[in-house]
Amino acid sequence: MPYSAPNAGGYTLEAELGITPNGIAEPDFMGWEIKQYGVKDFTKFAPSSPVTLMTPEPTGGLYKAEGPEAFLRRYGYPDKKGKPDRPNFGGIYTCEKDYHADTGLRMTMKGFNPADGTIDLTGGIMLLDRDEEPAAIWSFTGMMQHWNRKHAQAAYVPSLFRTPPPEYAYGPRVLLCEQTDFLLFLKAFTTGVVYYDPAVKLEAASTATPKLKRRSQFRVKHHQITQMYHSHEEVDLLGAA
Repeated sequence: MPYSAPNAGGYTLEAELGITPNGIAEPDFMGWEIKQYGVKDFTKFAPSSPVTLMTPEPTGGLYKAEGPEAFLRRYGYPDKKGKPDRPNFGGIYTCEKDYHADTGLRMTMKGFNPADGTIDLTGGIMLLDRDEEPAAIWSFTGMMQHWNRKHAQAAYVPSLFRTPPPEYAYGPRVLLCEQTDFLLFLKAFTTGVVYYDPAVKLEAASTATPKLKRRSQFRVKHHQITQMYHSHEEVDLLGAA
């Protein structure tokens, strides 16, 4: 079946490993979370794109109370490539940035003190509008469970994309990361190392049957991944064979 979405590289790798795609917050393969990231070649393995760490849906705010479609209609903006009748919600959001010019939202975190590492589990990561009303909230409890369960052991696999037709190849140099800590994730988020990079859109918005596509992505540049783990090593599968 044809599939052209940006996350096709991850789904293709999962298919090769016999992993069935699902929304369950559990490791993918033999206790390991498997993540792919694009590279320019299999010589220098220079990353061509950031790594998506996880895609949890908000657990509070208008997004949860009234639904993602209502959220998009309020805070979305017209498609920048001119596609008609399609509001989008995107951009880069970190705790260090001001209100986004297109959406009017800013990212903040309540309940975490990066200086001493203390955390109030009633807090969370929030998108606030200019009236300081929460547009979306990710609770610490939900995020912590998701992170610790999925990322206790994570393998980052390089991928190379070519077309036509769309094809993926996977390189032998794999980054293995272990011993994560949710506090490491939060510290990285407060400094902008980890950032929110959503990809939400509503196609045929004015019709009786609009089509909603949502993806709440928390991402990081590949060379900064190891900041979220206490232990890591790079393994060359060809050399180990």
